[in-house]
Amino acid sequence: MKRWLLSTLALLLLAGCTSLPKGVQPIKDFHSQRYLGKWYEIARLDHSFESGLSHVSATYSLRDDGGIKVINRGYSTSDKKWSQAVGKAYFVRSKNEGYLKVSFFGPFYGTYAIVDLDSDYRYSLVAGPNKDYLWILSRTPTLPSATLEKLINEAKSLGFNTHQLIMVDQQTKVPEPAESKK
Repeated sequence: MKRWLLSTLALLLLAGCTSLPKGVQPIKDFHSQRYLGKWYEIARLDHSFESGLSHVSATYSLRDDGGIKVINRGYSTSDKKWSQAVGKAYFVRSKNEGYLKVSFFGPFYGTYAIVDLDSDYRYSLVAGPNKDYLWILSRTPTLPSATLEKLINEAKSLGFNTHQLIMVDQQTKVPEPAESKK
């Protein structure tokens, strides 16, 4: 009985990590091929796994098993070094919906819900499993102020605390990652 209870609790916790925040709907008519490549993090709600990082980017590519390989990279100004995490993502319901589960730690997955994506796949608004997780991404290191304001207002209307958004430094000069120097 104890083992069953622990297993059930673990499953509920895992399922909860891939749920959608209340009132948040992922985009439909999603094309993963167009989403692949490098994205720059423009703004985020901060968390321990990204705290203190600037020049944050995410690069997506196809995996042999049908999933998506995720490489997140950022520069720690306090440590003066780059850090990188490699993960995997899979579609939760349909490959045509911007609703994925992503893992950087074994069997533990979190929600990656694309809430807004322009028709040219130049910027996106991404939510996690609850309203404590939010990212604004762009194909370029900066976004026009009107576009950024539009995305922030959209996030606010969905109930995210946009006053806590951190604008990610993509401009200050830092050393290139080691593999870029080859």
